[in-house]
Amino acid sequence: MINIFEVHETNKMIEQENLDVRTITLGISLLDCIDADLDVVCEKVYTKITTLAKDLVKTGEDISLEYGIPIVNKRISITPAALVGGAACKSPEDFVQIARTLDRAAKEVGVNFLGGYSALVAKGMTKADELLIRSIPEALSVTERVCSSVNVGSTKTGINMDAVRLMGDIVHETAERTADQDSLGCAKLVVFCNAPDDNPFMAGAFHGVTEADAVINVGVSGPGVVKYALEQVRGADFEQLCETIKKTAFKITRVGQLVAQEASRRLGIPFGIIDLSLAPTPAVGDSVAEILQEIGLESVGAPGTTAALALLNDQVKKGGVMASSYVGGLSGAFIPVSEDQGMIQAVNAGSLTLEKLEAMTCVCSVGLDMIAIPGDTASTTIAGIIADEMAIGMVNQKTTAVRLIPVIGKDVGEVVEFGGLLGYAPIMPVNRFSCEGFVNRGGRIPAPIHSFKN
Repeated sequence: MINIFEVHETNKMIEQENLDVRTITLGISLLDCIDADLDVVCEKVYTKITTLAKDLVKTGEDISLEYGIPIVNKRISITPAALVGGAACKSPEDFVQIARTLDRAAKEVGVNFLGGYSALVAKGMTKADELLIRSIPEALSVTERVCSSVNVGSTKTGINMDAVRLMGDIVHETAERTADQDSLGCAKLVVFCNAPDDNPFMAGAFHGVTEADAVINVGVSGPGVVKYALEQVRGADFEQLCETIKKTAFKITRVGQLVAQEASRRLGIPFGIIDLSLAPTPAVGDSVAEILQEIGLESVGAPGTTAALALLNDQVKKGGVMASSYVGGLSGAFIPVSEDQGMIQAVNAGSLTLEKLEAMTCVCSVGLDMIAIPGDTASTTIAGIIADEMAIGMVNQKTTAVRLIPVIGKDVGEVVEFGGLLGYAPIMPVNRFSCEGFVNRGGRIPAPIHSFKN
């Protein structure tokens, strides 16, 4: 039973420390919508989404009102669209028709994002996979709420370098197609290694083929709560530091567990997982970078940053797994530049570089996230950055991702404003030495030897 002290404590975390449930995400399988006729596919997709998700937003608002817990986003993830449209789509334009349908369904039920305009090509690409990937720039430029992801590598299969090279072009083309919005389309596009099937966070969410017909996944967030807790043990040794983070992560995750179970009960849809990632926002006091500084760094990027982030990530996971039987998704600490005020300040101060961010991704839960780079960055360079990040994920048996935004018409030192949860970002410099000969080789980088465990 929860006691009155815990009630007051939770209220304080919500009112003063930016605790929120970042998203309730309804995962929907669209495998039963597959058909050889594209119009039939679109009709089935629209009907299934609008039927299953019709009460999602209202349910989230009701729970938020009754329990006093902010639930920021209500979202949908679907079966990777390359699978859904494979039988019907004969061109990239056919897949764009599915994207428009998904966007229309998202608007009808009132969710802010729908993820799953995706392809899984870690080992190779089918014709449908390639068509969907080539359709991404147009799909993201003509829709508002559709998010896209492509999984190009895994620990078991290696890295599909043909897909990596293609994604370099796709990211750049998406930037050009949405240049009038400061290349915002790229903020809705993620390239993955070891992508999880149950991630509730955008833009990388999709509903895996091994999942049930529909599930409720919840993402909680509380960087401000963790920072406040650490302020109370300033100067303490590592043992006390770790205990404080674990206990705080436990409390944060319990709030998410409550919301998940309640949403599941009211919607009549099974509960899937809690993703206990620390997801920052541009709001003051809601920053992962500020947690790292509270641990003892003058600024993120200083020596010790990677070790501090590794400690934080591990203790968050240890505390969270005790609070829920089903922890999944990404679960850890996000380090998106544009969405974290402390990260932005570190970039502006010169302590945080793209290379240091890459080192940090070896121990965090995602990867290079929401990083604005010069719009004239070569697509081969983008592919090389993607390849580096995929290698980190493959070798370390973890999820890594890349969400780069080459902002057309802007260069290092300028700032791009995305608004809302996406925040704003300084344009970061990119190594200008070429990797063209490397990324143009074609084929696959083999999986590491430790992948062979059967």
